[in-house]
This record gives sequence, structure tokens and C-alpha cells, in this order.
Amino acid sequence: MNNRPTPIFEAIREMLVHTLDLQVDPRELSAETALFGALPELDSLGVVALVAAMEDRFDIVVEDDEFGEQLFETVGTLTAFVDDKLAAA
Repeated sequence: MNNRPTPIFEAIREMLVHTLDLQVDPRELSAETALFGALPELDSLGVVALVAAMEDRFDIVVEDDEFGEQLFETVGTLTAFVDDKLAAA
């Protein structure tokens, strides 16, 4: 199995660090890195900023009914969501 990060995964990591002003190197974030509830920076305003950044960067729309804890559970769940949105486009 290929464990090399995908371009979308790398973009998500960089977006998280930049948008939430995290004091870590993006490479420190793995697919299993917990997000919502684990990062104080990912509060309600952080979620809005992150969704706006994702919509701009990937030219997707995150519908209201797609918001939920599962979406922001880990870096991997966020990446899978963007992968699915892009595949459906």
C-alpha cells in the first residue's frame, strides 16, 4: 500500500496550519491527527474559516447538511470528504 501523501492531503494539512494559525509544521499532521475537540483553534469560527478556505482552494461547496463532527474528526476524514466532493464534480 502506498503511504505517500496525496496532493489533496498535503493541501489540507497546509490549509489547516495556515487557516487555524497552528504552530506546527504541516508534515507533523497525519491522517489520524484529531481535529474537532482536540484543537482549541478549531472552534466555530475556525470551522467557518476552514470551510471557506476549502471551498476557495478546491472550488467545492460544503452544504449545510454536510457539516458535522464526523467531517472534522481527523485530517483523514477531512481529506476523504474533499476527495469525494472532487470525484463527484
